[in-house]
Amino acid sequence: MKLSETLLVDVIRGNLVESVHQCDCVVVNAAGETIMAWGEPDREMYARSSIKPVQALPLVESGAADHYNFSPAEVALSCASHNSEAVHVKAVKDVLGRIGLGETDLECGPHRPYDEASSDDMIREGVEPCRLHNNCSGKHMGFLTTTAHLGEDPKGYIKAEHGVQKRILEAMSETSDCDLSATARGTDGCGIPVVGMSLSGLARSMARMADPSGLGAVREVAAKRIVASMIAEPHMVAGRNRMDTLAMQAMGNVAFKAGAEGVMIAIVPERGLGIAVKARDGNSRACEVAALWIINKLDLISNSAAREIANLMEPDVKNRNDLIVGKICVHEGTA
Repeated sequence: MKLSETLLVDVIRGNLVESVHQCDCVVVNAAGETIMAWGEPDREMYARSSIKPVQALPLVESGAADHYNFSPAEVALSCASHNSEAVHVKAVKDVLGRIGLGETDLECGPHRPYDEASSDDMIREGVEPCRLHNNCSGKHMGFLTTTAHLGEDPKGYIKAEHGVQKRILEAMSETSDCDLSATARGTDGCGIPVVGMSLSGLARSMARMADPSGLGAVREVAAKRIVASMIAEPHMVAGRNRMDTLAMQAMGNVAFKAGAEGVMIAIVPERGLGIAVKARDGNSRACEVAALWIINKLDLISNSAAREIANLMEPDVKNRNDLIVGKICVHEGTA
């Protein structure tokens, strides 16, 4: 296969391909070897929220997760872009209470829940969203837990010069084998720095999370705990009607994590593989379908799981009458 080929995600209505999403994709093993690739895997991009499993490493490595008795659900929540369902909001509030902090210590902004039912409940009850409802509040909860354990001032923990962000940058650099000192910089939706890296680097990070045997004893234990927690508690990673959660529930052997602007990763412990996908137009439906296509190509989806998530692997296009009028599917080629 030529690297000039991308994965193309076709949106078909009737008998016409109405739109096409172009995806760069790469599959890497823990030795850093590329197993499969499409498009331009060395193109610099922002990993956005797909990097959260790596961002959670300092929480576990520092001993903070053990000190504050984190459950698997709470470790998974530290990697989440959650729906702000009641279970997510309560868990964040509970952990903040344990570490002696509260909602106002979170430095992520408020927004309405991604979950429509939860948002509707709040509107009916006249409740305004607060920082606990931010989809990244679980990640920020993890950051604050680490500052509490290490005796750091929590204020300004979202700034690049704070110890929280320095530890994250170090973990990203070390797991990806990338020099990130001079790559692009920006600000994420939740306020923390975003760091430019290659899609291949992102996949290498996830391969090392899948098989951390070469990362040293402390990081190996931390990575295994994070990945196992995500797989065991998929609802905490995203929530109702979310691809990450639904795919993990059906498969039970792969961790998924979506990021904004069409990024998706998969961590495959049984094969020691990391998978990274970036839709060039930033469309989330494209990266989700492409990631599952790759997982299926690797023969990682059982027949029973395939039946359960068939609507995610090749989604129907429906109209407002809930009638199927098309489908979304993947093929290799050039746009």
